[in-house]
This record gives sequence, C-alpha cells and structure tokens, in this order.
Amino acid sequence: MPTVLPQSLQKDIHTITQISAVPSILNIICQTTGMRFAAVARVTDERWITCMSKDEIEFGLQTGDDLVLETTICNEIRQHALPVIIEEVTKNATFCEHPTPAQYGFQSYISFPIFRKNGEFFGTLCAIDPKPAKLDTKEVRDLFELYTQLISFHIDALEELNQSNQNLQKERTIGELRETFIAVLGHDLRNPVGTTRMCADILLKMDLPELANRQASTIKATSYRMQGLIDNLLDFAKGHLGDGIRLELSNNKQALKKLILQVCKEIATVEQEHEITTQIQLKEEFECDINRVGQLLSNLLSNAVKHGDPNKPIRMAALAEDGWFTLTVSNFGPQIPPAKKAELFKPFFTTNATNNKSGLGLGLYICSEIARAHNGTMQVESTTEQTKFTFSMPIKAQKKNQPAD
Repeated sequence: MPTVLPQSLQKDIHTITQISAVPSILNIICQTTGMRFAAVARVTDERWITCMSKDEIEFGLQTGDDLVLETTICNEIRQHALPVIIEEVTKNATFCEHPTPAQYGFQSYISFPIFRKNGEFFGTLCAIDPKPAKLDTKEVRDLFELYTQLISFHIDALEELNQSNQNLQKERTIGELRETFIAVLGHDLRNPVGTTRMCADILLKMDLPELANRQASTIKATSYRMQGLIDNLLDFAKGHLGDGIRLELSNNKQALKKLILQVCKEIATVEQEHEITTQIQLKEEFECDINRVGQLLSNLLSNAVKHGDPNKPIRMAALAEDGWFTLTVSNFGPQIPPAKKAELFKPFFTTNATNNKSGLGLGLYICSEIARAHNGTMQVESTTEQTKFTFSMPIKAQKKNQPAD
C-alpha cells in the first residue's frame, strides 16, 4: 500500500515517471523474456519503492507502493551491487531455500542495479514471473545492461534540466523584482522632481527679489540635472537586465528638428553662462527614435557644459546627408588625456573633474548604448583647443530592438 514518502524519494519517483522511455523499456523486457511483471524500483537502505511497473500477473504494485526492504532480493543487490538472475527457483542452489521467492510466489527473477552517474546506487530494473523463464543469456544480460544505463542517463539529464529550470525561474523572479523596483523608482522619483521644477517655474513668474529669483533658477536647474540622472540610471538598470535600449522608430524630420532645438534651449536656459550655437541640415529622410536622439543630445550638451570653457560657445550640428545622420557637440576646453578617451563610454567612468563631482558617470555610456541601438557609433576627438563628440548612424530603415507589435 502507498505510504507517506520523504520529499527526496517523491522527487526520485517523479523523475522516473518523467522518463517517457520507461514504459517502452518495461514492455520490451516482458516481451523479450516472457516475464509478466517488470518494474523500476527505488531502493535505499530503508525502503523498496515502486517507481513504475508493468503488471500482467496482478502482483499489485503500482507507482509509490513499497515492499518491506528485508523481504526483497533487491536489498542484497544494493549491498553487493551485482545483478541477480534466477531462471527457476526450485533448481537454483542459492535461492531454492530463500524466503523471498516463497513469500512472493515467483519462480523466475532478474534484477540489475541502476547507478547514478556519480556511482551512487539508485535502485533496480527487475522482472518476476510465477513460471520459469530463460534469462541467463548474453542477449538478456546486454538488454538489461543497456536499459539500466539508459535509465541512469535519463535520471541525471532530467535532474540537471529540472535544476536549470529552477535556476531560470529564480532568475526570472529576481528579474521581475528588479523590474518592479525600476518602475517604482521611475514613478516615485520622477513625479517629485517634476513637481519641484513646476514650483520653480511658478516662482520665476512672480515678482520676487533678485536673490529669490536666483534661488528659484538654481532649483529649476537642479531639477533638470536630477531628471537626467534618473533617466540615465533607469536606462542603465534596464540595459543590464537584458532589455538594452529599446527604440520607437519614426520618420519625421520636423519633429526631430523641433526636439533638437528644444533640448538646446532647455540646456541654454539652465546654463546661461554658455552660448550654444546650432546647425541643422536634415536633407535626407531616415528613421530614428526621436526621443532617444534627444536624450543623447541632452547628455552630450550637459557634458560640454560641465567641461567646456564658459567664455567660448558650444557648437551643435545635426546633419542628414550622403547616407549618414551625424550629430556633433563641440566645446572648447582642456584636452581629454588619451588614456582616458578609451574609458569615456564605460558605465560609472568619471574624469573626477571638480565640475563633475556629482555625476554618476552614465551619461556618455547611455549615449553609446543609444548609438549602438541605432546601429551607429559614438566617437570623440580631443585636442588642446577643442573636444568634439560625434554620433553617426547609417541612413536606412532601422529594425533593431524594435518592440514587437
């Protein structure tokens, strides 16, 4: 009768029931040997449990049923790790007086041990019949050897697969938690930052003393800086969760031009010490993610503001011609050391400049990821007089990283 089994044994039984070849193995054993009961048994130092059986003699053992271990020959096989073959109990000198055949009423018996890949004993592949049977042949031995090895292989393969699935599910759960965290972060930080900027705008429209106006302007500038940091942090986190930079492509030169001018105006409004000159010539049609290009430009302009000479202009140019779209931002200022140029587009890299102590070191990394998503590149040229960052992409229909419809 079935009894309550430890979870580890339940898992072993379930593993055998998952092996689709086992029913066929038991059928072939019965057909080949003439035996009418065959089973795969899980045998421990305490229990003998049926994992799966084929029963044509109403022996009465089904999956999960067990026998008293000490009454089975499989217990002896577990101890000496050798197969047992009995063609006819009454003519077998070793087992004619053995209590097990008499207790269970069989004359013929065959059982081969099943070992795990690591050498651990798992159980047996066995067959019995009340009638004698021709079993001690090379063909039958080879058959049982083959099938025990096959079952062993499947046990390990299934357990490895199940473990991999569990690990995958764990990673998915962790990924979902991270995604939730990112969503909460985006919502809970963006809203108060937006409110702060709105309050600063209201204050700037009021007739306030000059000192109060300067403080309101500082609050507004800080809110833009915080918004940029939040956007970069969220993009970085999503990219490292496997999403990368996702694009929403469109072909609208006027909308792109409008957004480029808007970004330049916003930066110029916040950073009034710097003059920003613009050159926009979009002669050819092309697809891009307009908002992502705007984000890239905002990061490049913010970078130029931090490191550029405030007494000289920052130059921005957006060109679409000769099969390429290029967006460049140039500023006058100190040269970027060659050793640092190779590191600029890596996450969390900062130059440790005094005017960039609050940076996360993600702005240029996000720029490079946006460029890569467009099948484009980010490049930097720096001399003792000028530093120029260039985003370039081929002008053609882009499909990469586009969300599925």
